[in-house]
Amino acid sequence: MEEIIKIINLKKTFKLSAKQKKIEKTKENVKVAVNDISFAVQKGEIFGLLGPNGAGKTTTLRMLATLIKPDSGDALLNGESIVKNPFGVRENIGFLTSELKIEEFFTPNYLFDFFSDLHKVPENLREERKAKLFKRFGIDKFAEVKVGDLSTGMKQKISLVISIAHDPEIIIFDEPTNGLDVITAKTVVDFLVELKDEGKTIIISSHIFSLIEKICDRAAIIIGGRLVAYGSVEEIKEGKSLEDRFFDIYSEVAGSEE
Repeated sequence: MEEIIKIINLKKTFKLSAKQKKIEKTKENVKVAVNDISFAVQKGEIFGLLGPNGAGKTTTLRMLATLIKPDSGDALLNGESIVKNPFGVRENIGFLTSELKIEEFFTPNYLFDFFSDLHKVPENLREERKAKLFKRFGIDKFAEVKVGDLSTGMKQKISLVISIAHDPEIIIFDEPTNGLDVITAKTVVDFLVELKDEGKTIIISSHIFSLIEKICDRAAIIIGGRLVAYGSVEEIKEGKSLEDRFFDIYSEVAGSEE
């Protein structure tokens, strides 16, 4: 299959403040968040990044989304380099994070139009796509209600919809179900599968084993900024549950660092 995302020796470090060093319980001035990782994502698959909090998942996805620059290495998304052509990358991707804070004064209608205009979506296609997505997520009833007056679940649905307003080929979701009630989470997960059926390529990060096991074709495990497992979900599991296999790997990594 065609590799639509190629990650090549990505590395990212962050300087630590005195407060951060105390929290991290370290005397080091720099934290290596992502340490020389490489992997590929095939066109039309759902690829999962699995790891504990602080493992480097979010940093990796933010580099892929061109929100932060790598210290070294590169990634190609649909042939475009995150280092050499970040604007070209942004045209091909949609990015959603649970940390995204949308302006609460605006309405879903306004936000969808605004992000569509940013991506130069023709008005007729914009209206057609908006009607389809708003109906799919029940946003149509709240199209002219200020975001600040809506529930957390509805805000997450709006964030998802505006992140794919331009119908991107590659969709990057960081913890897409984090903080959602079970009904909204299922709606989002079902939609991810629908996007895959449409031929979209999706990369998601999560620490939820059941989510990765249920919908991902292949996955990578990141621990301490390093890639420690990579392949099909079944290959990683080695006949065990994904959760059990993860903790086997985690114990092996922790043991090797002692």
